[in-house]
Amino acid sequence: MPVSEYSKELFNTACERTIQKEHSQNGIGTLKEKTLHAVLKNFYEPDISCHEIKIGRFVADILHENQVVEIQTRNFNSMRKKLDNFLKLYTVTIVYPIVYTKWLYWIDETTGEISSKRKSPKRGCFYDAFYELYKIKTYLTNPQLHICLTLVDAEEYRILNGWSKDKKKGATRFDRIPVGLVDELYINSIDGYLQLIPDTLPVQFGTKDYAKHTHTSIKNAQLALNIFKYIGIIEHTGKDGRSFLYSIK
Repeated sequence: MPVSEYSKELFNTACERTIQKEHSQNGIGTLKEKTLHAVLKNFYEPDISCHEIKIGRFVADILHENQVVEIQTRNFNSMRKKLDNFLKLYTVTIVYPIVYTKWLYWIDETTGEISSKRKSPKRGCFYDAFYELYKIKTYLTNPQLHICLTLVDAEEYRILNGWSKDKKKGATRFDRIPVGLVDELYINSIDGYLQLIPDTLPVQFGTKDYAKHTHTSIKNAQLALNIFKYIGIIEHTGKDGRSFLYSIK
């Protein structure tokens, strides 16, 4: 189900509150790296007394009652030690933001001048999460671990310091400023991953079928089927030439 208008309003409030504070402290053009992270933390837990709570050797983004929420924008592999610690004590929800519609700004490294915005032709989707989820595949069967995939619209600032002639290829991403909530997908059990398997797939399907029916890349499809097989919601049921075929268990 699409997110409610009320949720969108709450998200907009979190954006305004966080970004206004950031701008007043640092000014436009000197935004911190983690604005998207900060907005999501305020959206999922407005009570700042629940933010940045020390648990053993680690610090949780949010701890409310018996639940930990970690906002992770990338590098899921770096979470393993945290998860080993937190999952023994609490239910853990990992919030992973995916940019749906993106507007790009370029920052001149020398002058600090910011270009006018340009809309990126690429659109994000829930299936983009598999690249990161694969890194913690062995944790996904733990009933204490939940996943929240959050689609947002965002403005992205990049520094013109890349290796190409126009300095755009290989440029550093400076910040992402969320401007709207698009959708959320909660995965609270192994069966929750079935939401990422389209009903339109044939009874037996392979990587190319999954990529076609989800409008995602072959790489994402390969990672998805690898994860689904590992957690036990699909099984290997045959071959089509050299390609494996799977069915939902």
